[in-house]
Amino acid sequence: MAKFEKRLIAIRLRRAGQSIRSIAMHLGVSKSSASVWCRDLLLTRAQKLRLMRNAIRAGHRGRMMGAQVNKEKKKEQVEFYKRLGKQDVGKLTKRDWLIAGAALYWAEGSKKSRFALTNSEPQMIRFFSRWLRKVLDIKRDEFMPRIFINAIHAPRIGKVVRFWSQLLQVPTHQFGKPVLLKDRPKKIYENHDSYYGVLALGVRNSNKIKYRVLGLIDAIRDKVR
Repeated sequence: MAKFEKRLIAIRLRRAGQSIRSIAMHLGVSKSSASVWCRDLLLTRAQKLRLMRNAIRAGHRGRMMGAQVNKEKKKEQVEFYKRLGKQDVGKLTKRDWLIAGAALYWAEGSKKSRFALTNSEPQMIRFFSRWLRKVLDIKRDEFMPRIFINAIHAPRIGKVVRFWSQLLQVPTHQFGKPVLLKDRPKKIYENHDSYYGVLALGVRNSNKIKYRVLGLIDAIRDKVR
């Protein structure tokens, strides 16, 4: 294609609202050449508006593409560190379980009142349940779970109790009476139907167990002091 033909096409594309960059790429010329060809072109107000809209759209597409690239990078990093975490942790020994559970109770467990760990995360409660059985040799029939949840969930409290019962593999009659908190939430959350409140997992006749766990915590504290 002759140079003058490219120039005519560049002018037509510029009037159609194309950017200098896209014109240069379309014609296979440098941006400086495309800019020179279109430099003296007088655009109407409508053409200027079209050019502005196209530039905004292009910028939006660029931002969306950039956001997608960043999202993929983040996903790759997360997966990489998950794999690395599994390699670093490896198989847990009984001592690993002992320290992990004691540290968890140090962070989330009750120190002054009755022995119980309270949290809303099911996997944390599951871990603590297994820790009680695996490390402290406590049977499931000694568990004393109790649910705390806002009163707006009263109509679905049966479902909530069944959820924790299945998670812990503990019959519902072992649960204490659910505590329905009276404070009205200021907003309605999207996870209303999949929220199961907070569970306090305690144990019957737990004084000695509590002192033992507090002793473990004290030992860990001394080691890192």
